[in-house]
Amino acid sequence: MDSDFLPRIGITTGDINGIGPEVILKALEKQKITKLCTPIIYGSGKHLSKYKSELGFHDWQFFTINNTKQANRKKFNLVNCYEGPNFELTLGEVKKEAGQLAFQALKRATEDLKSGYIEALVTAPISKDNTQGEEFNFPGHTEFLAHAFGVEDVLMFLVSEDLRLGVVTGHIPLEQVKKQINKKSISKKLDLMKTSLINDFGIQKPKIAVLGLNPHAGENGMLGKEEEEIIEPVVNEYRSKGNLFFGPFPTDGFFATQQWKQYDAVLAMYHDQGLTPFKMLAFDSGVNYTAGLTGVRTSPDHGTAFDLAGKNEANPGSMMQAIFAAIDIYKNRRLNEELTSNAISPVEIKKIIKANKEKN
Repeated sequence: MDSDFLPRIGITTGDINGIGPEVILKALEKQKITKLCTPIIYGSGKHLSKYKSELGFHDWQFFTINNTKQANRKKFNLVNCYEGPNFELTLGEVKKEAGQLAFQALKRATEDLKSGYIEALVTAPISKDNTQGEEFNFPGHTEFLAHAFGVEDVLMFLVSEDLRLGVVTGHIPLEQVKKQINKKSISKKLDLMKTSLINDFGIQKPKIAVLGLNPHAGENGMLGKEEEEIIEPVVNEYRSKGNLFFGPFPTDGFFATQQWKQYDAVLAMYHDQGLTPFKMLAFDSGVNYTAGLTGVRTSPDHGTAFDLAGKNEANPGSMMQAIFAAIDIYKNRRLNEELTSNAISPVEIKKIIKANKEKN
């Protein structure tokens, strides 16, 4: 692997009236990012200039380019993406035009990621309400990216330095969760989680905990049958094949007693079951990673926070970690690919052993 190569990391500005641009500015300003990657921002130069002026980032400069081939590895690059009616920056307000800009930036960055023009993508938060349209009819980034890459299943994987947590069901109403909890859906997410831990995080024999669905993990069937009839059989089947998968665990006790520290990752059944404890433990450092894509995509684990926009109070910690995670995952993938391509197959090993025996 070329140690001098700096991956091109695309960063979408998200909703320009939220805190996305602020945390991007702060993340790039405070860290010597250009020594680790070539940052390429996707958004509107006009609005980003206004935003940084509002926050007093007068010395922060970006280099406008038409495509990633023009990116300067020593500067902050920006690809202008907005095509639409002129509109003014109105920090803290939900505007249709801002949603249009957010989508156009995401669409262009996704196309570049698919084409290999950038090595990874970091997405600042969008407002799902004002981003909806003919081309974006999705609950969020995760579903849009899965559709764009033509992938049926991806894993919403929340990661921090100490905790990695995925969910079986994502952005769906609670009443639909039970209908989507079955052996097939759980198995798919476990496969995605295991593959990601190996390829993206370098954990060759991952230890995974699986949470129950019902209170107290069903209390031996008194509070629900899903644990006994669906979740536990799946876990046992994987463990019979040599996987270090355990559960189902009651969510409250699992986190209250810090059992999660004994595992490389945790699989929750639904969105709030997993994201609530995750954000309590790693709100300023957590990263939302979409596992299962051929490209690398990360995001801070917070939203647009319109109430903070323009106040210069947003914490850039999660955005910084999202950028670092994108770089690390990309490098881990490259390293794993090289090791795999250079690995000697079992058949070749047998031939070598046989040849040595004949010589001796």
